[in-house]
Amino acid sequence: MARQGLSRALVTAAWLSEALRAGRVGPALRVLDASWYPPKERNARQEFKERHIPGASFFDIEECRDKASPYDFMLPSESHFADYVGRLGVSNDTHVVVYDGDEVGTFYAPRAWWMFRAFGHKEVSVLNGGFKNWVKEGHPVTAEISQPTPAVFKARLNRALVKTFEEMVQNVSSLKFQVVDSRPEGRFRGTELDQGLESGHIPGAVNIPFHSFLSETGHEKSIEEIQEIFREKKVDLSKPLTATCRKGVTACQIALAAFLCGKQDVAVYDGSWSEWFHRAPPHYKVSELKRNK
Repeated sequence: MARQGLSRALVTAAWLSEALRAGRVGPALRVLDASWYPPKERNARQEFKERHIPGASFFDIEECRDKASPYDFMLPSESHFADYVGRLGVSNDTHVVVYDGDEVGTFYAPRAWWMFRAFGHKEVSVLNGGFKNWVKEGHPVTAEISQPTPAVFKARLNRALVKTFEEMVQNVSSLKFQVVDSRPEGRFRGTELDQGLESGHIPGAVNIPFHSFLSETGHEKSIEEIQEIFREKKVDLSKPLTATCRKGVTACQIALAAFLCGKQDVAVYDGSWSEWFHRAPPHYKVSELKRNK
């Protein structure tokens, strides 16, 4: 049973509940709540204090990022990440399970999953269905805040999993890798604002909204269904692939979906549309709204 958790990008609520009952949460297994919500809508840290999975720690994406960047949630330095997760009791030998409390089932957890992988940590899983389904299935919750023993984590950035603005610009003409954009169709097409920002997409990008990979209950769809989604969009999982979105979060859902199909090398454009909109030349921002004017 332990092998199932270590060998897969997803673990079930039943698996994690059994691990809790068996007392396995500790230095070898850490659970992290990676929830984040728009400040005016919900308070992730406060909700964590009120109820969370027993033994879990709060992974604050506002703290574990490059605060000097003008763009949201950019990857922190290796030392920043190592220090942050080390204080959460995560070592290089720890199996990490991440989840979030979003109503869709899983929203920010794949971002945390990808961050760990980007910094060289392979033993990381997403709780399939998220906290919403954990509660729905009747698994235990608590308000007790655990204090994990700090651990030593050594981070080494795997640059193959991260794309820069410069690499994305070069790819517009070189077409060295496929680009999949995980935002809603209206934002991809440029027909609706993206959180107050004019929208559109990178030339050549394909649109697969991230929720396409989630079932009505908020669980990941089957591998066969995910493969069919990629096929329908003519995305070849045997070839290089980079995911993008608004700020590098739901793009990680693309990386996770492809990972479940056996493709472990999907890169994420960390700056995503937030950076592209501000830095790319006008003719590199494809928008139907502009064409219709």
